[in-house]
Amino acid sequence: ERSQEMSANLKYLSLGILVFQTTSLVLTMRYSRTLKEEGPRYLSSTAVVIAELLKILACVLLVYKDSKCNVRTLNRVLHDEILNKPMETLKLAIPSGIYTLQNNLLYVALSNLDAATYQVTYQLKILTTALFSVSMLSKKLGVYQWLSLVILMTGVAFVQWPSDSQAPAATEHSAGSQFVGLMAVLIACFSSGFAGVYFEKILKETKQSVWIRNIQLGFFGSIFGLMGVYIYDGEQLSKNGFFQGYNKLTWVVVVLQALGGLVIAAVIKYADNILKGFATSLSIILSTLISYFWLQDFVPTSVFFFGAVLVIAATFLYGYDPKPAGNPIKA
Repeated sequence: ERSQEMSANLKYLSLGILVFQTTSLVLTMRYSRTLKEEGPRYLSSTAVVIAELLKILACVLLVYKDSKCNVRTLNRVLHDEILNKPMETLKLAIPSGIYTLQNNLLYVALSNLDAATYQVTYQLKILTTALFSVSMLSKKLGVYQWLSLVILMTGVAFVQWPSDSQAPAATEHSAGSQFVGLMAVLIACFSSGFAGVYFEKILKETKQSVWIRNIQLGFFGSIFGLMGVYIYDGEQLSKNGFFQGYNKLTWVVVVLQALGGLVIAAVIKYADNILKGFATSLSIILSTLISYFWLQDFVPTSVFFFGAVLVIAATFLYGYDPKPAGNPIKA
C-alpha cells in the first residue's frame, strides 16, 4: 500500500513540476526571443548546447549523491555504466539526435508563431506519442484513454480556432512564416513522439539509472548541438562569440530547459510519456492565461476557453482508472 501511494505521489509530484517547468519555459523563451534590445540576440543553437551541458552536470551530481558522495564510487559508476557499455550508450544517440533537432525546430516555430498557437499545435505530439506507444511498447490503451485522446485533440483544435480579433495581429506573421512555423511544429511532434517512446523503452528495459541515461543522452545532445551551432550560426559565432546576446533572461531559459530534461526523465520513469503530454497540455492553458495577463500578446475567446476546458477534462479522463467490475468488494 505504502509503496503504491508513494509512487502515485511521485507520479503527481513529477507531473506538477513538469507543468510548472513547461509553462515558465514557454513564456520566458517567447519573451526572450521577442524582447527588443541592443546588440545581437542570443543564438538559440548555443542555448540548446548549454542546456545539455547543464543537464549532464546536474546528473553527474545526482549520481554522485547516489554514490554516497564518494568521488571514487562516482568515477567507477560512470566508467562502468558509460565507457564500458558503448553499445548501451550508443543506443541513446538516436533519441538524442532527434531531441536536438526538435529543440532547434521549436525555436524556429516560436519565432514564427505566437505562444498560444505554438503551444497548442505542439500538443499533437500526445497523439503521435500514443500511436508510437501502442506500436513500439505494445501498450494497450483502454476505451477511456482513447476517448480522452480524442477529446484532447478536439480541445486543441478549438484553442487553435482563429478569432476575428486576431486579424490585425495576424499580419505580423505572414502566411509563409506561419506555414514554416506549423511545419516545424508538426515535424517536432512526430520526432518527439518517437524519441519519447524510444527513450521510455530503453529506460524500462534496462537496469541503468535514469540519471546515467540522461548523462548519455546529454553527451550526444551536446555533440549534435555543437554541430548545429557551427552549421547554422558559424559566421555569427566567429563575429560575436558563443555567448553573444546572453543576459539574465537567457540564462533563465537555459536553466529551465536543462531542468526540463531532468523532470521529463523522472516523469517517464514514474508515470509515462502520454501522461507527460497531458501535463504539457495543462501548462498550455496556464501559459496562455499568464500570456494574457502579463505579456498581453493574446486575447482569449470563448472558443478558446471551451477548448481549454476540454483539454483539462481529457487530462483527468486519461488518468481515470475505472475499478474492474469483475471482483465485487467483500463487505
